[in-house]
Amino acid sequence: MEVKFLGHGCLEISVNNKYIIVDPFISGNPLNKTINLNSLNPDYIFITHAHQDHVLDVEKIVDKSKATIVSNFEITTYYEKLGYNVHPMNHGGKWEFDFGLAKYVNAIHTSSFANGEYGGNPGGFIIKNNNKCIYIAGDTALTYDMKLIPLEFNLDLAVLPIGDNFTMGVEDALIASDFIECNNILGYHYDTFGYIEINKEDAKNKFKSRSKTLHLLEFGEMIKI
Repeated sequence: MEVKFLGHGCLEISVNNKYIIVDPFISGNPLNKTINLNSLNPDYIFITHAHQDHVLDVEKIVDKSKATIVSNFEITTYYEKLGYNVHPMNHGGKWEFDFGLAKYVNAIHTSSFANGEYGGNPGGFIIKNNNKCIYIAGDTALTYDMKLIPLEFNLDLAVLPIGDNFTMGVEDALIASDFIECNNILGYHYDTFGYIEINKEDAKNKFKSRSKTLHLLEFGEMIKI
């Protein structure tokens, strides 16, 4: 399983010869200088919630790739009305896809489309295949619900927001890593805008001091598990 950072909250995951894009926000990312939207050809698009900085490029990518959109019921209904292929999920539910298992888990945030339409409750995803397992938290505060995850899954990697202000910051992400019993963390949702700028070296050192690893990848950089 390979996870590529595409900036902000956007990831490309390669698993079992399938490609998943999570929360596509590329064309509007002011920091993006390397990711070409037209180069993306996923089989699935996973959406954690409906905010524009997570769904901006959904339609552009799906028009080209014909990918299936996976998200909560409200978000998939929104895109189904536009004529796209969808797979609706909701909190606590899991499904065996052709790439492996996916479970939709809780997040604490808000969720609405740019036009004000309701985007349902936000969430995150667990993706598991061939005994490798990752947790994509989405935009979330620290929540005790994270303690439920290691009761069912042994995580190899957790992707956690660390930018603070709109989501949990570095200190809460450290606590989250304890809750989910995973010391291998990929940070995201930081630096894109002024509200979420962080000191990256300080963040890494805080994790290192707790015998944990915080990966902060460059655009297009990949981590393999």
